[in-house]
Amino acid sequence: MIVRSIREKLVTVVMLTTLAALLVSIGTVIAYDLRNYHKALLGDMATQAELIGHMTSAALTFDDARLATENLALLRLRPSVRAGAIYDAKGALFASYRAPGEQQAFPVSPQNDDLRVSGDDLLLYRRVAENGELLGTVYLRAEYTLVARAVDYLSIAAGVIALAMLIAWLMTRRLGRIVTTPIVALTETAREVVSTRDYSRRAPRISDDEAGELVDSFNAMLGEIEQRTGALETSHRAIAREAEERARAQQEIMDLNERLEVRVHERTMQLELTNAELEVAMAAAKNANQAKSAFLSSMSHELRTPLNAILGFAQILTSESLPSTLPQKKEFAGHILKSGRHLLTLINEILDLAKVESGTVTLSMEPVALADMLVECRNMTEPLAQQRKIRMLFPDAPAAVVQADRTRLKQVLLNLLSNAIKYNREMGAVVCDCSVVTANRVRLSVQDTGMGLRPEQIDALFQPFNRLGQENGSEEGTGIGLVVTRRLVELMGGEIGVSSSVGVGTVFWIELGLTQPVPSVAGEAQALALAADHAEAQAPLAEHTLLYVEDNPANLKLVQEIVRFRPDLHLLSAPDGHIGIELAKAHLPDVILMDLNLPCVSGTDALKELRSDPRTAHIPIIALTASAMPRDVERGLASGFSRYLTKPINIDEFNEAIDSTLAFADTRQFAQKARNP
Repeated sequence: MIVRSIREKLVTVVMLTTLAALLVSIGTVIAYDLRNYHKALLGDMATQAELIGHMTSAALTFDDARLATENLALLRLRPSVRAGAIYDAKGALFASYRAPGEQQAFPVSPQNDDLRVSGDDLLLYRRVAENGELLGTVYLRAEYTLVARAVDYLSIAAGVIALAMLIAWLMTRRLGRIVTTPIVALTETAREVVSTRDYSRRAPRISDDEAGELVDSFNAMLGEIEQRTGALETSHRAIAREAEERARAQQEIMDLNERLEVRVHERTMQLELTNAELEVAMAAAKNANQAKSAFLSSMSHELRTPLNAILGFAQILTSESLPSTLPQKKEFAGHILKSGRHLLTLINEILDLAKVESGTVTLSMEPVALADMLVECRNMTEPLAQQRKIRMLFPDAPAAVVQADRTRLKQVLLNLLSNAIKYNREMGAVVCDCSVVTANRVRLSVQDTGMGLRPEQIDALFQPFNRLGQENGSEEGTGIGLVVTRRLVELMGGEIGVSSSVGVGTVFWIELGLTQPVPSVAGEAQALALAADHAEAQAPLAEHTLLYVEDNPANLKLVQEIVRFRPDLHLLSAPDGHIGIELAKAHLPDVILMDLNLPCVSGTDALKELRSDPRTAHIPIIALTASAMPRDVERGLASGFSRYLTKPINIDEFNEAIDSTLAFADTRQFAQKARNP
């Protein structure tokens, strides 16, 4: 904040007063002059227009343009008029006048009586009438210098104000000292007293007016203050000592209380945090224990059910006290086979559930044509539907292509279709539909005609071991397929939902993202297929050698029984990896089946040694092992195995792997012979 002296304030007051008086007086004079100029110009122009209209009324009546032009030429005596014109009654230009140097065009047609200012011009329209009849219109354009006159006046006023303000400032600076000198002296004395605390100083008396009386009063006040200050200083010193002692004691108490409060707060917060963590941990442990107990109980029940059938019928078949006929043995073996497959399915789904819940599942996202996928699923599920006389209705070859994992999408569709068949009624129907929901989403739905589900059953549908509300029914099921299905659909960026009506049926649907189809490849794959067909035509009954490296006698016996029904295969066996390597080098088999957990040399090490030998490097080697975890399969294929089969053996899958491997080997040999005849 700027502090001004009294002298500066006095000068400012005088200057502002002078400026206000000058502005009011000069502004009044300028406004009066400009107003008179405006009124005079308007009156003059109106009179001029009336005069020209009266003079040219005869010329308009007798269509004498020359006379009208001569009348307008008289405007040259009025330098302020820059242009004039006369329009006839129809609005056509009759006569005109321009001052020298004027280039501005005339209006196209006249207007009604009007007088207005346009920029630096004053425009006037005046109609010429006689006996109530319109003869024409007079148009005048004159200079309107009101703004220029105002600017000139303001320039003169600025000069006058500046000169007057300078004179006022000089006079105020000169005469102001008479008033300000006593006050300045008093101010200096007061400032010294405040800065030095010396109340013995006195201000000088310079004049005998009110300022002198102010100095006398100020000096008397200083004397009184000097006396009282001495007494106050003595008392203050005593009070200050006492206050200092009290403040010191109070500060010590406050510091002690503050440290105590902080310590209590810290201990309280630690205790609350520990209790909260303990409650959370106890709740989590309780929930985890309950979930584990429920899961183990359900899994134990589901595992024991097929094992009961397997062990029970196996005991009957091996018991001498319970003789059975050949048809009964076949029936018992069928039950054992059915229960074993159910047990394998349960184990695989439990592994899938564990893998999905732990987040270790890996997907290979690619464009998948729904038409081909639905054909594959239809071929796999129709036999099951035909057994129960259930009609299967599929859409006509949809052209949609989705972004998904082909294997996992097939698993999802097969699970939905098999559930629709399993929980359907006899002679019912399963309807599969495909529809585009949005520009980039497609919906696949599977509808059955079963008993339907209640709302509370739908709420618990996607929980492990919930078998579509059929817990007490006669249909087999693990109850975890839908849990895996939902997680797989979500991992593929999709969505799954269900709607159901009791007594009508249930509709399961999934939505996936659309993508562009991948162009078909017809190169090397078609050539190899044609070569395989040619090789098969040339040697349909060719004998191939199969080497099986297995240390478990039961597993070896099972493969021997399977191969016994294959006259085109000759089986060699080895009980460990070392002997298997020697037999492979000696006999050069067409295909090798290799267990991974072998004595002496593991299956993976045997694979590496066979691949390093040029004589056996070309032999395809198929892994046949009980290590069925996804990471084991990925690791086995990455190490170089042609195929990876898991135990227990699926005979159809086993034969297909042998046939495809032999066909590929024969095709490769045929291609090599074609390149090197």
